[in-house]
Amino acid sequence: MKVKGKHIILSFVLLVTGFIIALSYELTNESRSANIPERQWQYEDDLRNQIILEQAANRSLAEDLRLYQDQVRELEDSLSSLDEEQEAKTRNLLEDLERLRKIVGQVPVEGPGIEVALEDASYMPDGANPNDYIVHEFHIQRVVHELYVAGAEAIAINGYRLSHQSYIQCVGPVIRIDGHTSSAPFVVTAIGDPDHLEAALSLYGGVKDQLVNDEISVRMQKKDYVLLSPHLTEGR
Repeated sequence: MKVKGKHIILSFVLLVTGFIIALSYELTNESRSANIPERQWQYEDDLRNQIILEQAANRSLAEDLRLYQDQVRELEDSLSSLDEEQEAKTRNLLEDLERLRKIVGQVPVEGPGIEVALEDASYMPDGANPNDYIVHEFHIQRVVHELYVAGAEAIAINGYRLSHQSYIQCVGPVIRIDGHTSSAPFVVTAIGDPDHLEAALSLYGGVKDQLVNDEISVRMQKKDYVLLSPHLTEGR
């Protein structure tokens, strides 16, 4: 078969077309291969940026946590100081309350103390006024008052505990303490420093001398232990 010119031209065109297609395909593959690393680099770069942001946020949170911890420690210190102050105030209030309860005779009181016995005169001259030789309420009141001034914590008369509202009345040869009748000898029992209480009563020209001048028999005895209940005294 004779090859014509148009066949040669067509073959040439097809050859060129195939070459162009092959070249285009190769370039496309190369472009795709080049784009993959670029996208991977962009992804890794985004991850690095996100990690940097997370680290910065963690540092900020850690700083906030440190500040809050400092504030908590300061608050704990202030509360601890407040508790100590409040505890001291509470302790003082309780001590004051305990002293007041002792004064009003609401609680038992125990400890060392002193007993002061007052008796009518053992001798009365003929024709003398008997009222001048017996114990009166003001004699007992002198002893009680002096003992309180000397620091007695609690006082009882013939076993009857005195309170801040107690009163003593003289009814002939007996006395009435808050309405309770009591007769001689009158034993005044007080809790406190025995030496100090005895010394207060024994001052020169003091209560004991005044009682003796009024013909009252006075006997004092220091006690290592005395128990005064709200209504009754017991001594050992």
